[in-house]
Amino acid sequence: MPVTLNAPFSWKSPSAADLAMLKALQPNILKAHTREFLTVLFVRFDDAAAAREALRKIAQTLMKSALKHLQEVEAFHATDTPGTSYVGVGLTAKGYDKLGIPAEKKPSDPSFLQGMQSAGLGDSEPASWEAPFKQDVHAVILIGDQLKPPRDAMLAKVIALLTPSAKFHVTTQKGLGLHNRNGEGIEHFGYVDGRSQPIFLTEDVDAERLRQDGATNWDPKFGPGRAIVPDPTGVEPSSQFGSYFIYRKLEQNVRQFKDEENKLATRLGLIGNDVERAGAMIIGRFEDGMPLAIQADAGSHSPVPNDFTYDSDGDGGKCPFFAHIRKVNPRSSGGFEPAAGERLHIMARRGQTYGVRTDDPNDGQLTNKPKKGVGLLFMAFNANISEQFEFAQKTWANNVGFPKVPAGRGIPGLDMVIGQGQRPTIDCPTKWGADFAKVAPKEEHKEVASVPQAVTMKGGEYFFMPSLPTLASL
Repeated sequence: MPVTLNAPFSWKSPSAADLAMLKALQPNILKAHTREFLTVLFVRFDDAAAAREALRKIAQTLMKSALKHLQEVEAFHATDTPGTSYVGVGLTAKGYDKLGIPAEKKPSDPSFLQGMQSAGLGDSEPASWEAPFKQDVHAVILIGDQLKPPRDAMLAKVIALLTPSAKFHVTTQKGLGLHNRNGEGIEHFGYVDGRSQPIFLTEDVDAERLRQDGATNWDPKFGPGRAIVPDPTGVEPSSQFGSYFIYRKLEQNVRQFKDEENKLATRLGLIGNDVERAGAMIIGRFEDGMPLAIQADAGSHSPVPNDFTYDSDGDGGKCPFFAHIRKVNPRSSGGFEPAAGERLHIMARRGQTYGVRTDDPNDGQLTNKPKKGVGLLFMAFNANISEQFEFAQKTWANNVGFPKVPAGRGIPGLDMVIGQGQRPTIDCPTKWGADFAKVAPKEEHKEVASVPQAVTMKGGEYFFMPSLPTLASL
């Protein structure tokens, strides 16, 4: 029986093939690993033999399997026993070349082979990226934990195994979790982040249905084949799988963004409690995570809602078409392709905020907010880079014509958060549930200047996360 790829499967009672896959797969791919404290090492090898030895030792002595991670999560829920630190390893196409791995044994995704610099995503030009991403990077090593001391201890072990010939001086990036006053993870603009994810394990599907807000309207179930592919370097490709890992450093100008929220509210004439809706139109959710498609103001209580679609908002009178979460997950409302086609572009996101704040992100002030030095480390696992990440970035986020809108409504515009480039004016509802068919003097929408770009791409790369047996046998 082959590995289950087209539907969620049970890790507690897996088939023999699924069990073998979990034993060989790196963690954090099918289920996110807790990593409030994260260090990302970008490595450039000087000597192939030394690099192979370093990676082999890291895999054999410091890394755990996806199965071990799931067992640790279960033990923590049952007995509060903390799990071990996360160590993940990925290689670039040039990293495979440097290690001397034959072309027929390399992952074959064309986007992976050409690298992110040549992807033509419509972002900032690679010439403007941070220096480390302008040169060759051979590998990435992620070290994360819920607590700082075990993360630091594991980081020291990793560095000790990197010999002088396997240099890691390309760059080191630290990630640090950020939370609101309810303890929920947020990004630097203050919005709950990471709620909507594809779910690959039946145990997690049951948890979403029973302990979150359900799965009646939006189906979160995806087959693992949306995140994993056979590892061509493995000696047992039928059970050894890996995943394409996307890394992008996105700097956020928090002061500008929060100022633009206020300006948009003023341009639309929003007052009182309705002012907060301006920011929600940019994101698609209120800061507490309540989807704008569901209600007109904040008021979400744990769990953060995710069981919704845009079926009752075909003209964008509730959640505008340009809103971030509507652009990057149209939930069957994009109009470019059938719902099943849209689902092919969804990916497993594992992002992490970076940068240390000197302010309280939840204090409601503006002048103390950072302009630079903080942002998001966008990380995601893909089975097909072109079909997933690149499609979402180019055809959805950076496409002013997506999604399709009713006749006479102009163009949707860029994704208001991650869209990069020239921004046309935007057509916004001045009241929630606006009727765009109404005319003056009772107009319920207004065309106004767009929100300027407050997120800048600073660099990134494509990696492949091989199976543990592959790394251990280099």
